[in-house]
Amino acid sequence: MQETLQQAGVTSGQEQSGSNNGSDDVNVGQTERWASALVGGGLALYGLTRRTWSGVVLALVGGTLIYRGSTGHCYMYDALGVNTTGTGSANPLVSVPANRGIKVEKSVTINRSPAELYSFWKNFENLPRFMNHLESVKVAGEGRSHWVAKAPAGRTVEWDAEIYNEKENELIAWRSLEGADVDNAGSVRFEPATGGRGTVVKVTLKYDPPGGVIGAAIARLFGEEPSQQIEEDLHRFKQVMETGETATTERQTSGSSAGAGR
Repeated sequence: MQETLQQAGVTSGQEQSGSNNGSDDVNVGQTERWASALVGGGLALYGLTRRTWSGVVLALVGGTLIYRGSTGHCYMYDALGVNTTGTGSANPLVSVPANRGIKVEKSVTINRSPAELYSFWKNFENLPRFMNHLESVKVAGEGRSHWVAKAPAGRTVEWDAEIYNEKENELIAWRSLEGADVDNAGSVRFEPATGGRGTVVKVTLKYDPPGGVIGAAIARLFGEEPSQQIEEDLHRFKQVMETGETATTERQTSGSSAGAGR
């Protein structure tokens, strides 16, 4: 087990304590350190109560996150060349810096015109109708909105966002504002498909999850990893726009009209 964790860039605090005394070794941002410590404590406690092999693994991962939060050093980040402390120059207009976060790109072809799809998506309050991980989006005016999304273990995360780039019937791009629980930025493009077969909808999402790359891996264990979510969301979007219905968890359909809420 110890060898496996070392190969993944994860070692115990006792073995590595001598190499993290200097500030130069700190490569985990303050918010991420707090998140790592909190998530790690929860995983460690949950794992210890299981009294199973999987519980032992969860406890070990939890202990690693606690160590990561307390020291501010991540060996996996060392290997990937990632630093989330924000000590370098930062662009205040960028929600997720280039050397941070996780990027997801997905696309789907929908048998509707770019204008129809753009009009529906532009009203962000429509998004929870096909994005299952969103609880709500409230439009505040002047291109700003407030988002509430589901998180692992039945929790929620919230953020305010703004549209910073928009081309009618072609592009909508948004980013989270300061104070977001999860820093993120996204865009959706509407491009005519070849042969008049409708529209290719391309979604790009970049996000910086609490706990960084490790936090994303934990979310994946709970089945809530964004690349899976976006792919499923786009298929539901296709259903809504082409049939006016979406499949429910029981594989039945909801008869809501795609035109409502525009």
